[in-house]
Amino acid sequence: MAHDSLANETGFDLLVIGGGINGTGIARDAVGRGLSVALVEAEDLASHTSSASTKLIHGGLRYLEYGEFRLVREALIERERLLSMAPHIIWPLEFVLPQTNSPRPAWMVRLGLFLYDHLGGRKVLPATRSVRLDRDAVGNGLRKGKPKAFVYSDCWVEDSRLVVLNARDAAERGAKIMTHTRLVSAMRDGDGWLATIEDCDGTRTIRAKALVNAAGPWVADVLGRVSQAKQDRGVRLIKGSHIVVPRLFEGQHSFLLQNPDKRVVFAIPYEGEFTLVGTTDEAWQGAPARAEIDQGEIDYLLATVARYFEKPVAQSDIVWTYSGIRPLYDDHATSASAVTRDYVLDLDGDESRAPLLSVFGGKITTYRKLAEHALGKLAPFFAGSDRPWTAGATLPGGDMPSGDFAAYVAGLRRLYPSLDGKLLNRLARAYGTRTERLLGDAQSMQDLGECFGGNLYAREIDYLMDQEWASAAQDVLYRRSKLGLHLPKDAEAAINAYMAQRLNRAD
Repeated sequence: MAHDSLANETGFDLLVIGGGINGTGIARDAVGRGLSVALVEAEDLASHTSSASTKLIHGGLRYLEYGEFRLVREALIERERLLSMAPHIIWPLEFVLPQTNSPRPAWMVRLGLFLYDHLGGRKVLPATRSVRLDRDAVGNGLRKGKPKAFVYSDCWVEDSRLVVLNARDAAERGAKIMTHTRLVSAMRDGDGWLATIEDCDGTRTIRAKALVNAAGPWVADVLGRVSQAKQDRGVRLIKGSHIVVPRLFEGQHSFLLQNPDKRVVFAIPYEGEFTLVGTTDEAWQGAPARAEIDQGEIDYLLATVARYFEKPVAQSDIVWTYSGIRPLYDDHATSASAVTRDYVLDLDGDESRAPLLSVFGGKITTYRKLAEHALGKLAPFFAGSDRPWTAGATLPGGDMPSGDFAAYVAGLRRLYPSLDGKLLNRLARAYGTRTERLLGDAQSMQDLGECFGGNLYAREIDYLMDQEWASAAQDVLYRRSKLGLHLPKDAEAAINAYMAQRLNRAD
């Protein structure tokens, strides 16, 4: 078993704690620099915050109001880099910003959008334009109001897939990715660390020269398990919740909706049939894993929908909700919305003390740059590791010629003429050029094995178990995909049974 081979390891350069976007991004960057890396994640990859975002690669237009110019500029630069790295799971998305009900004058919004267009050296995405909602199709579905609106562009991302692809790339470069494995404790031992980890087979110890605490909302909890760790940095837990409702409007554009309290809410086409509405900003005091939407948040999001859209939506229309906890660096801001979204990297270590690097804050858009900065902080401890490389390196499946997704799908349909076109399109969106590995020599739908509803077949589940660490139906239905919104309710039990049977055969 893999655990036996791990027990025989002499040790690692880096032990990363946390399988969200920052942890997997750091693991990928580090192993690509020649370091030996192990990553432990207490649950599944992207189990919490990194699968509970608004699914955007964006600069953060509203952060300009809080003077976060460095963060916005870095995020805008990263936006187009990430688009080129993973064109299958990241794609451009237009946002309509109506001036209806706007608490901000139009000149202020236009100034912010001018800065947004120019801060990050935009090359691919189109510039902001003005529209009249009573004359343009993007106004369809909105209640009547001021006709003036602005249209700008950011990008969509399949957030949990971004995490998995970073882990997949790290593993293929030599990293050991261990899900359902938690850090019990760690202590400095000589010039390194001795860490005790635990999984379903029990506890064992491994050695590492450096620890990276990328546990997200659990960053303080992990520090509490590390002997003599510095604990002078604070983290504020902010809950963001979303609702998914039947589709509110036609078109592939999204809306950025301004509320009277100056907070903003996105309304985004989702999974073909739905609209994703969010997010909220609420201080959270409880256990991060128990975060769920409350009635106040539901009322707030439904009120936003009613303020802007013609189509009435009741609470009974909500088909799904999800909540995530953002682990933000505590800058002592008075409101949850004003807390900085920038990240802080705290290094505890020197020539005589093995390094512990803790990650506070961060956002999906800046994960690659955060990882680069993290490795820069650790470079003095690892000779020859100061070689950034990820800026131009595609993620698994992203190596499409010219990043042309439509051309790749057309080629895939020629290669697999007997397979359903909608299935091929969905697989290409999820796996990119890895779709051909998944499908292999399949020449008919029957070759894909048992169908679990919709267009989910056994062959895809096999791939997810073999290549992407999926071990339960929830991993497949809500993190590796969002098929849970489309399949019959009894599909989850059937998928769990299939996966358990396959795991038993493997044992």
